[in-house]
Amino acid sequence: MVIVGAGFAGYEAARSLTKALPPDSGVEIVLVNPMDYFLYLPLLPEVAAAVIDPRRITVSLPATLPGVRLLLGEVQSVSLDERTVHYTDPEGGSHSLGYDRLILAAGSVNKLLPIPGVGEHAHGFRNVAEALYLRDHIIRQIELADATDDPDERTARCTFVVVGAGYTGTEVAAQGPLFTDRIVERHPHLRDQKVRWLLLDLAPKVLPELDPRLSRAADRVLRHRGVEVGTGVSVREATREGVHLTTGEFVPTRTLVWCVGVRPDPLVEETGLPTLKGRLVVDPTLVVPGHPDVFACGDAAAVPDLTRRGEVTAMTAQHASRQGKLAGRNVAASLGHGRIRRYKHHDLGFVVDLGGTQAAANPLRIPLSGLPAKAVTRGYHLLSMPGNRLRTAVDWILDVAAGRQTVQLGLVRSAAVPLDTELPRPVEQGTRTG
Repeated sequence: MVIVGAGFAGYEAARSLTKALPPDSGVEIVLVNPMDYFLYLPLLPEVAAAVIDPRRITVSLPATLPGVRLLLGEVQSVSLDERTVHYTDPEGGSHSLGYDRLILAAGSVNKLLPIPGVGEHAHGFRNVAEALYLRDHIIRQIELADATDDPDERTARCTFVVVGAGYTGTEVAAQGPLFTDRIVERHPHLRDQKVRWLLLDLAPKVLPELDPRLSRAADRVLRHRGVEVGTGVSVREATREGVHLTTGEFVPTRTLVWCVGVRPDPLVEETGLPTLKGRLVVDPTLVVPGHPDVFACGDAAAVPDLTRRGEVTAMTAQHASRQGKLAGRNVAASLGHGRIRRYKHHDLGFVVDLGGTQAAANPLRIPLSGLPAKAVTRGYHLLSMPGNRLRTAVDWILDVAAGRQTVQLGLVRSAAVPLDTELPRPVEQGTRTG
């Protein structure tokens, strides 16, 4: 059994498949992933803001998935006729791996827009390296601002632009002022310097996916912290000196954080299978039509939403986790261990951590904000994390008791985290739908 990807969907698929198979089944479960850890993405903004250590959100795959064989590598292609996965290991070696059942859980990558200069001057926010780079970059800009006597340069270095007011962008922008305030405290020469944070999105409000009351609560928190929220506004062009906005305004800045959204991993297109909005078409049991040995889940799959006729499930961690669990159980059922079921899930609510004592949440569709939402949010994260819970809780306590550290680590340079600008290669006409 081969599983491609160890995000929320792939990780849960491996875990549930292991549990669903009897110990003497003789089935080998192989997980192919570029890294040896599962990344708990929702807490990435807290890594960038120096609230928690990056190791807290990286959960060891060998330690938490006993009985699963891990192959480090990036899958390049899948040969459906030959039932073979082709991948490249971290040292550049090429390998092929046969399968009897395949679970495609390749996840997603940064969503791109045809905006001049973005690929050269913006940075994404999808992995630990990008979060560590942003952490160092923010500290460095404040320190360089302190070192210059040029007021224009100082203003540009103290201006931070975040594009995308979804979950990630909103959390990054909310954490940002708390982080820069702490850094500026240690630089007396910047006491009178204004530090600007801008959050931009073409949508009419922040967090457009959420209940309007939660969106308004998040908007209030952002504005109270001085974040300039620009709805209906985006970047028209990015340059080394700053960004040109769609309003015609030019904002001098050295920081452009790209949180516009995600798109399915390019591997999805490479399979040549039918897609819907870039995601693999599957039936409610997560099987790819015409290929009973291939399952897909998470952001890579257009899973029919049985709670909303005619729609597919959203690209969220909540859906990915539950689809991964079902994919693992259904693979086991296809081998005679259990019964194949269809995916049907009602959203249990969402949580958005806004830093400090603020959050927005709607558990069981009950809208919360402030401290009650904060308690729910952190409790949800601790329950959802497959490991490192105690260490994460300790970091949260230390952040309150001792404050966060504001020193550059220098581990990740800009050239190591370029924004992915590679578009999926076109496929032959008639191989995809939607």
